Amino acid sequence: MKKQVCKSFSKYLNKEMEYSIYGHDGIVFLVFPTQDGRFYDFEDQGMVACLNESIEKGLIQLFCVDSCDTNSFSNPQEELSIRALNIDAYYHYITEEFIPRIRIHHQSPTIYTTGCSMGGYHALNFLLRRPDLFKGCIGLSGAYDLRLFFQGEWNKVIYENSIVDYLEGMRNDHPFVKLYQRKNIILCCGKGAWEDVMQKDLQKVQSLFFYKKIPAFIDFWGNDVKHDWIWWQRQLPYFIDMVLFAEKD
Repeated sequence: MKKQVCKSFSKYLNKEMEYSIYGHDGIVFLVFPTQDGRFYDFEDQGMVACLNESIEKGLIQLFCVDSCDTNSFSNPQEELSIRALNIDAYYHYITEEFIPRIRIHHQSPTIYTTGCSMGGYHALNFLLRRPDLFKGCIGLSGAYDLRLFFQGEWNKVIYENSIVDYLEGMRNDHPFVKLYQRKNIILCCGKGAWEDVMQKDLQKVQSLFFYKKIPAFIDFWGNDVKHDWIWWQRQLPYFIDMVLFAEKD
């Protein structure tokens, strides 16, 4: 399997950011790591291996980025304004620095976002905030209400990144809603251990999508399906096959 490990300086984050690329062609998946994770975690946790056949055939290409959660979501001791600035900086890094870098490697990509847990949140959030950049997403076991990380604290940036809040506040005739209706959105979580918050948030997203007539494939797996890599290794190939089938049309 073709693999590259790269790094580039981010003016928004003011540091070198590393990323890895797997594969040589196909639909691009921008992969966000779990909370506080690194770009290599997806490979280390067996997620690249479970997609090996599709990667080798040139059907998909993975671009795995680093997180910046430790400076924002995971640091309740820091002032809210600083945490919000760091969320905003990561948003600009992905949309204004990393997406152009993907296009250097792959001239005309169809880009989907994906990730597990916090990565699943980022996958959906980036699609919804920038539907001009992404064709769809596969979000696994994401939490979509930022009150989980910002209990009792709130500001404009937090609202703009709390999916259940900005979706609820978005008018049905907002131009983004029409764009969402054309996206391939796939969201999943289990009903087992450590998925309680994710179930509740996904049910809320499902209701908001239904109200706004946004089609999405939303899947709740069984009571034995817990918040863990062993299940994400089964889910992601299944849903990527769905994307590949849809992209044939």
